[in-house]
Amino acid sequence: MSWTDPSRYLEKIVVESSCAEYQITRTIIERAGLPVTIVDESDFPALVDGQYPDNLSQGKKTLLLCLNRSEFLKKCPATREYRCCDYQVINVGTGCPMDCVYCILQAYLNNPYLTFFVNKEDLLSELDGKLSASESRLMRIGTGEFTDSMALDRFTHLSRDLVHFFAERTNAVLELKTKSAFVDNLKGLKHQRRTIMAWSLNSEKIMRTEEIRAANLEERLGAAAKCASWGYHLAFHFDPIISYPGWQQDYRETIRKLFAAVPAAAIRWISLGGFRYLPKLKQIGTSRFPHSGIYHHEFIEGLDGKQRYFRPHRVQLYKVLYRELISYADPSTCIYFCMESDEIWQEVMGFVPGDKGGLPAMLDKTMAG
Repeated sequence: MSWTDPSRYLEKIVVESSCAEYQITRTIIERAGLPVTIVDESDFPALVDGQYPDNLSQGKKTLLLCLNRSEFLKKCPATREYRCCDYQVINVGTGCPMDCVYCILQAYLNNPYLTFFVNKEDLLSELDGKLSASESRLMRIGTGEFTDSMALDRFTHLSRDLVHFFAERTNAVLELKTKSAFVDNLKGLKHQRRTIMAWSLNSEKIMRTEEIRAANLEERLGAAAKCASWGYHLAFHFDPIISYPGWQQDYRETIRKLFAAVPAAAIRWISLGGFRYLPKLKQIGTSRFPHSGIYHHEFIEGLDGKQRYFRPHRVQLYKVLYRELISYADPSTCIYFCMESDEIWQEVMGFVPGDKGGLPAMLDKTMAG
């Protein structure tokens, strides 16, 4: 079954009573056409029967519309032990209808249902204030840290509001990252190339077996090609790179198909990150997905407390993908590691970010044109 638009998996909407009369709440309900229940905040723990994480599969069918009562924009939850790109994250909601075996949110969150924050005006006001106070530097901002950026966009249309907002900013760029292929709301927008459309990619075997209800490779690349034709810059993230028999040829094939589908000059950056996970994720992942073998490998605890492949194997993974990527990529595209040490950079790419002014500067340079 094709899951170009994973929002089709949802079966019901729950609305926090304090925001039931918001215009955006009513609009989302109308677009979704799903059964609706009004609840108080005290009812949230009982929205899905069972205990977490056993109720996570069922919880992904429920969308809670509620208020965000804290900050929307925060720094990416990186770790100081590895090179970070100085990314900023907009928290627009949590969870998504897709169900990736390796998803860190299974161990990071504790609610099985999806949430979307409807106080959009507060979000835009906060962004305006923070960007106005930081006019001297370029901020790279994304929405895809705690949710998929486009998985619910058929209901929310949030992408349109954010694209319009960032089109008027010269000191910020928005990245919308997804595993879906729903991009209808992006057509015809005057984005001023301040929005980068990004896709997480993997080998087709991993997409098929470990990324449940995600669009397949052809669907993702087709959506990316559409966005490129509409003038959007693109980005791609090979993260997590997962080891299994035959991975070398499979990842090379994904890269070949990527550059056959989209113009290389449209790609601003490509990230690489080996499979890593919080220790408690292994128990959750193997329990929920007993037929998956991705956790049955040799791992070592990294400096950030996450389980990682041994360094020699990570280097092997990275070298295969990096060499394939640079054989196709435009010289202006920044290929970088997500959360790796200078030693890995030097061994695979032959330089460290500091040689080029640091990773944030390397990424900022891609937007100069």
